[in-house]
Amino acid sequence: MCLRLDPRAGLTVRELTLVALPGIPEVEHGASLVELLRSAVERAGKTLESGDVLVVAQKIVSKAEGRSVRLAEVTPSARAFELAHIVEKDPRLVELMLHESRAVLRAKPGVLIVEHRLGFVMASAGIDQSNVAGGNGEETALLLPEDPDASARRIQEGVRNACGAVVGIVINDSFGRAWRNGVTGVAVGVAGIPALVDLRGRPDREGRPLRVTQVAAADELAAAASLLMGQSDEGCPVVLARGFPYARRASSIGELIRPRAEDMFR
Repeated sequence: MCLRLDPRAGLTVRELTLVALPGIPEVEHGASLVELLRSAVERAGKTLESGDVLVVAQKIVSKAEGRSVRLAEVTPSARAFELAHIVEKDPRLVELMLHESRAVLRAKPGVLIVEHRLGFVMASAGIDQSNVAGGNGEETALLLPEDPDASARRIQEGVRNACGAVVGIVINDSFGRAWRNGVTGVAVGVAGIPALVDLRGRPDREGRPLRVTQVAAADELAAAASLLMGQSDEGCPVVLARGFPYARRASSIGELIRPRAEDMFR
């Protein structure tokens, strides 16, 4: 937690600072994300400190890990053609969505909601074509990392070796939400910070114990960083956060996924 004393009022002030790291180039398969991050931190005139958190856009992680697929290499199944007619999407894209998913939950024109193989309930299985260069005019699509938590741990370890700082890592993506318009940043992979903070049993300001309060801390940080990352052509895929207010620990994104037996809406 980043705290300082305001001498004018005698109050302790809590601070969270976010800095979008500049100059990160187009990421290709096999690129060293650790080196890209280290160079970007230097360009920003910053020095990484233990306790900092780097929020990294899923898209550059997927690109570095070679998770792009040429649509010309995809053969749609009969089920893909059936759903493509309903959702009005390319059957090849729908086939990829099916391949990345455990179940199709909703299908309507323009929207395919699935349970992703990682447990996320999301649109289009997280498959994206925006800001994805195919080369030679070929259409390509980008999938989520195979194991985003493992990706986050590798980045964390690489940064520790390169910079000597033990930082947290959040891999974020843009999700829509049921009952609310618009997209927001959501964590899809974490390392070194709690994904979920359980406040049950702690007293509120009146001394009453909290009964149900659990904080989606990684999601909150992912959403804050997305304000700087943007959603279109901003080109700011990494944000340095300082002042994350919860104790560091090992965790996984699974902490944020509600078990099916507790899901009241499916």
